Amino acid sequence: MTTRHGGGFFRRVASQHIALLALLLCLPLAASAEVKEYRLDNGLKVLIAEDHKAPVATFQIWYRVGSRNEPAGKTGISHLLEHMMFKGTPEYGSKVFSRLVQKNGGIDNAYTTRDYTAYYQVLASDRIGLSVRLEADRMENLLLAPADVRDERSVVMEERRMRYEDDPQSSLYEEVVATAFKVHPYHNPVIGWMSELASIGRQDLLRYYKRFYSPDNAVIIVAGDVKADELIREIRESFGGIPRGPEKEPVTSEEPPQKGEKRIYLRKEAKLPYVMAAYHVPGFPDSDSAAIDVLASILSGKSGRLYRNLVRDKKVALNAYASYSGLNVDPYLFFIEGTVPPGGDAGDLEKALYEEIDRLKETAPSEREVQKAKNQMEAAFIMGQDSISFQARVLGVFEMLGDWRLKDRYIEAIRGVTPEDVQRVARKYFTRENRTVGILIPEGG
Repeated sequence: MTTRHGGGFFRRVASQHIALLALLLCLPLAASAEVKEYRLDNGLKVLIAEDHKAPVATFQIWYRVGSRNEPAGKTGISHLLEHMMFKGTPEYGSKVFSRLVQKNGGIDNAYTTRDYTAYYQVLASDRIGLSVRLEADRMENLLLAPADVRDERSVVMEERRMRYEDDPQSSLYEEVVATAFKVHPYHNPVIGWMSELASIGRQDLLRYYKRFYSPDNAVIIVAGDVKADELIREIRESFGGIPRGPEKEPVTSEEPPQKGEKRIYLRKEAKLPYVMAAYHVPGFPDSDSAAIDVLASILSGKSGRLYRNLVRDKKVALNAYASYSGLNVDPYLFFIEGTVPPGGDAGDLEKALYEEIDRLKETAPSEREVQKAKNQMEAAFIMGQDSISFQARVLGVFEMLGDWRLKDRYIEAIRGVTPEDVQRVARKYFTRENRTVGILIPEGG
């Protein structure tokens, strides 16, 4: 499974901001549960959060490798390797991993992002040792059978065809991102470009696996009804003998400041025109990130400014969204976008989107409006307190940013945002020079 906007499971368009709120659902739980941290001699980091409310636990292993780490000409290799991780080892054959988890009453899955690849299982807590054994085995002993490589490569290429090339809005998103980034590897889609996917062979995957799938490049996160002192002994026994991998070269590319508006037009079979504008913005823990996040909340949702003014009042859009992905390793993009109604004009919608941004530049939002946005995040805390999976995921996301303890700084920053902060970041980042615009033109329109 790939992600398009940020951090993890979420679909493009409005759901990214909703996803960020969903990610925060477990923060009170993560804050109240004691997190025990361990480091094995081979560099493997382990975080265990005991939560004994229910006899269930989640085991997650996060590798610090995503599309930003891929070699030139091999885009999509991170996601393809994720597929191959379910194709077996000498001890557990193809598809045996998932069948064993399901036979023991659990679920498992994985996802690839720009910055990391994560694998997870949810099991009855007395079965969590199964995850320990299975994940240790496939960290070191992946088969990568040539026939499986061919089959899964075809599966991923078909996935790309269906989810991106045959989806006009996803195609537009891909084109806008590729245009916005000219230097940084965020230019490339997580799923990869079709021609480069076709070129990935077994040896490419094996080199990539040996380079990045090693204990010193991984973090294990366990949350739920477990005893940390007992579980860490199992983890040491299964993972402790796996050697460190080769030295990892850091991604040093930095996207230079954009000096002028970029525009792309995509002609594709579609029912209605679509407008998308992307602005380069910093991510957490940059001091401006929290204010940008609150700004996204002010614009988003059925009660947000974009829907209220553009869809309900002016009727220049069928739908309109703002989305911000601030939990990336490197700075990413803020999107405003919408669908043109039948008989409408893309130029009118584009102008209306910018007018909403300009209103925030000219007049700071009210204290009440800002507080409402912050209250939505605070309320979200309460709703997810029983989710051990999200609890572990929060630890993982912030660990990928540098340290799992950053989660506490995040909500503190949100609480400190003022109306003047929102106005300041609107003026600072939402400029024409910093903007990349994409217009979807229905074929024949």
